[in-house]
Amino acid sequence: MKALILAAGKGVRMLPLTLDRPKVMIEINNKPFLWYVIENIKKAGISDIGVVIGHSFDQVKNYFGDELTYIEQTEQLGTGHAVMQAEEFVGNENFILVMGDNLYSPRDTRELASKNDRFCYVSGFVSNNPKAYGVLETDKDLLVKIDEKPQWPKGNLVNTGLYKLTPEIFKELKTLKKSMRGEYELTDAINNLTKLLKVKVYKIKDYWIDMSYKEQLPEISKKLKEIGF
Repeated sequence: MKALILAAGKGVRMLPLTLDRPKVMIEINNKPFLWYVIENIKKAGISDIGVVIGHSFDQVKNYFGDELTYIEQTEQLGTGHAVMQAEEFVGNENFILVMGDNLYSPRDTRELASKNDRFCYVSGFVSNNPKAYGVLETDKDLLVKIDEKPQWPKGNLVNTGLYKLTPEIFKELKTLKKSMRGEYELTDAINNLTKLLKVKVYKIKDYWIDMSYKEQLPEISKKLKEIGF
């Protein structure tokens, strides 16, 4: 199985740290955050890794060299658009998708990759601040809807951005129209697949580290040490 990392974002919320580097190349404990993401994917047993790059992409290439397959997103038009750029890399296979500014455990990545069936999977985590994320509305283990940053959440299980996707996702992505913020949203494509009963929810068993704001960096540094990095 292949893994795809989305790492093309400019990281506006991380300014001024991202003035001269991609968000995923912010260093924590002397390593870029993307290094930890890749290490955990490898520990999960996946070695064929593609990364969608954009802003200051040469820094990623120079650091990781031939270790990765690089897919350039020349325009930042959303997560759905980013995944579309990787259709040739993925081919006609199921694949793991991760966000480059989020870290998931090898155990959870491995368990998700082992689900070699016809379903797409969205990974959920119980959050004490569900309004800040996409809330997963479920019917047993089936996903009913991803409700993005709702004012009145119907639960506290949120989307972590770790997925196992089937090639069917590309057909849905090609039908998308731009969202209100002018982007092609991956979650819109997944919501379309929920109507066909083709999406299940996997609940994170270990940890999920979301690097959204620079104020989080000291705590992330501490957490990385705690989990053995």
